Amino acid sequence: MRSSAVGWLFLAPTLIILFIFGVVPFLYVLVIGFTQWNTFAADPTMQFNGVENFRRLVFDTPFLHSLWLTLRFAFFVVASEIMLGYLLAQLFMRDFPGKGFFRTIHTLPLVIAPIAVGATWRLLTVPGLGPLPYYFRTWFGYDLNIGRYVDQAFMMTVVMDVWHWTPLVTLTLLAALSSLPKEPFEQAQIDGANRFQIFWYVTLPMLKPAILATVFIRMMDALRTVDEVWMLTGGGPGSATRYIGLYIWRVVFPKTDYGYGSAMSLITLYLTIVMCWLLYAALVARRDLKRVEA
Repeated sequence: MRSSAVGWLFLAPTLIILFIFGVVPFLYVLVIGFTQWNTFAADPTMQFNGVENFRRLVFDTPFLHSLWLTLRFAFFVVASEIMLGYLLAQLFMRDFPGKGFFRTIHTLPLVIAPIAVGATWRLLTVPGLGPLPYYFRTWFGYDLNIGRYVDQAFMMTVVMDVWHWTPLVTLTLLAALSSLPKEPFEQAQIDGANRFQIFWYVTLPMLKPAILATVFIRMMDALRTVDEVWMLTGGGPGSATRYIGLYIWRVVFPKTDYGYGSAMSLITLYLTIVMCWLLYAALVARRDLKRVEA
């Protein structure tokens, strides 16, 4: 009993901070999501309107378009970062000249603030000023203009996010690869397994927890991206890169529609939780079920 009380005593600061900065803001947003509230309107009082904000979401075409863009963006960045991060982690597992230097250079994007990353890529891609449009036109005869072409703007936001966050995936998978036991690999080689069979039946199952955790983290970040994309494209051209975070920001701040913005935030949080749960069920729960059946 005494050891349990001491444990709760040590946990108390963390629980208090979590309650103040996590639970209370969530409950506040939950309440606002069921109201019509504009502090700059003629009547600034908060008025309860039931599920009206959530009903609006179903028929809000720009919101549904932003949601679709965000899901597509999250799919491309997470898949690219996982594959590229794994290849880089495998590369850094080997010895080669300058390995420490390249590992340090590789992690530098992680220490740059997202707003600075967006500004840097903006300068790199401005036609007539940035080097990327010049070299694309000189070397490949390709007109790179993310302010004019929709597909280029979308792909450039993907490339920017991959450049910024792949080092995090690499470091996570590198730590996981370094902790794997050598015996299963040696046994597979003795049994005559080729490289693909070793990767598919030995490496991948043991790396699955690390990959799953990384996918969760990166998917949640991708679904709430705002500042980088805002600096690079401003959500354009048109609404080509107006992801859900940017759309919520436009509703909450320029339009000061706090109730509707809160409802969109709650739906986005709900979808994020559902997607993580589905991914967990597909990759982990099914494996546990097979173990029970065996």
